[in-house]
Amino acid sequence: MKILLTCPPMLRAVDHFRGRFEALGYELTTPDVAQVLPETELVKLVPQFDGWIIGDDPATAAVFEAGKAGRLKAAVKWGVGVDNVDFSACKRLGIPIANTPGMFGREVADMAMGYVIALARELFAMHQGIREGAWPKPPGISLAGKTVALAGFGDIGRNTARRLLASEMRVIAYDPYFQPAPGLEAVESATWPERIEEADFLVFTCALTPSNRHMLGAKELERAKSGVRVVNVARGPLIDEAALAHALASGKVRSAALDVFEVEPLPAESPLRGFDQCLFGSHNGSNTIDAVLRTSERAIELLDGFLRAPVPASAP
Repeated sequence: MKILLTCPPMLRAVDHFRGRFEALGYELTTPDVAQVLPETELVKLVPQFDGWIIGDDPATAAVFEAGKAGRLKAAVKWGVGVDNVDFSACKRLGIPIANTPGMFGREVADMAMGYVIALARELFAMHQGIREGAWPKPPGISLAGKTVALAGFGDIGRNTARRLLASEMRVIAYDPYFQPAPGLEAVESATWPERIEEADFLVFTCALTPSNRHMLGAKELERAKSGVRVVNVARGPLIDEAALAHALASGKVRSAALDVFEVEPLPAESPLRGFDQCLFGSHNGSNTIDAVLRTSERAIELLDGFLRAPVPASAP
């Protein structure tokens, strides 16, 4: 059977897994993918394969319908976020599919915490100034005693909260399914955007859903504390980038660290590129050697299980 792999982190480590696929009897195809393949290309490509390991590609109903008309028997979404995958289409078409939750909460939380520290101490200004021959000493802020509005209290959010609390920060979590967690009793809970004006940092670790797209927009930013710092390690469309750019220009937002964007890779014409106080990532929060190996092994295990499952007998 033939397997299509379009997940960039797994593609970059693919030599580690080729032998595993071969031992299981699968022929692996690894196209060149910067971030995602376009839907038009996937509609042509996916039907040629029995299994598909998906990255952040537009895994739409049209793609799965084309796959079902061809060879596609099963798919796995590598990672946690599933906003790009039409699971209802898979159910309708009878295509088994799963994602790999709980695999890299610590890794993404490490990056979120790194961004919080970088913005608090303005590491970006020191780095750039020294590269340009200067010797800048920007006054930062201490973490202890500062308040974080943390959007999302799942695996990534809880791991982020642990790191924030260890830095003696106050955490207000926003999650419709909020549940107290052992060791995190100090975390407060609110409904977004209540109490946003208390926050020194706005940190996004939540899943993207139809109801929370642009949850940080002009109205929310107007309510926020002047000089607030913004971190997003979740999904780009959670933030209205036009509103964020306006808030950065006015000084309402002191600085921002964004690992994800509304359009990826970040377009050359994005107004965010004009702000020196922005730190940019490449949707890379989960990408450590350890996490990629762990998550990829799980993706292979899930896909192999689907492909080897007995085919249900047809009704008479």
